[in-house]
Amino acid sequence: CLMNLTGRAACIAAGVSGNRTPRTMRIAFLFVILAGALFYGYVAFVDLPFMTRTGRLAAGFFPRVIAVSAVVITLWTLIEELRNSHDDEHHPQTRDVVVLIVLALGYGVLMRLFGGFPATVIFLGIALSYFDRGRYVRNAVTAVLVPTCVYLLFDKLLNASMPPALFELPI
Repeated sequence: CLMNLTGRAACIAAGVSGNRTPRTMRIAFLFVILAGALFYGYVAFVDLPFMTRTGRLAAGFFPRVIAVSAVVITLWTLIEELRNSHDDEHHPQTRDVVVLIVLALGYGVLMRLFGGFPATVIFLGIALSYFDRGRYVRNAVTAVLVPTCVYLLFDKLLNASMPPALFELPI
């Protein structure tokens, strides 16, 4: 099927796609999210205590709520998607999905190397410059202010430490 402007309209009308269908990409994405939620749930239920010795909620309470919610919502969405038999033409581009996956993996590596604050600034700076092109000032302000607010909220106000770094930066 031709993929120019008029050929694309003909392909959509005929129900033919030249690449992977958006439905297939959504299902694959949901399976990856489900696998991540199941792993997170495993860690939350196996490694983190639910109650302290004094009977108070411990560090495992909130991760368990998040894990169960993520598994239930992802399964629900996956079942609905599998029941859904039509492809809609409004779908994210495969290139954007791949870029976002690469950015997320890079964010994980940066967080382990440099800690939460610098990794988030770098990640947001790169992601915003790719997805919101041309708005350099707004992207730079957002890339610095959001991690700053998160740092102040968690580290200073809630007294919860940010992820540690292998290489400490002088900030």
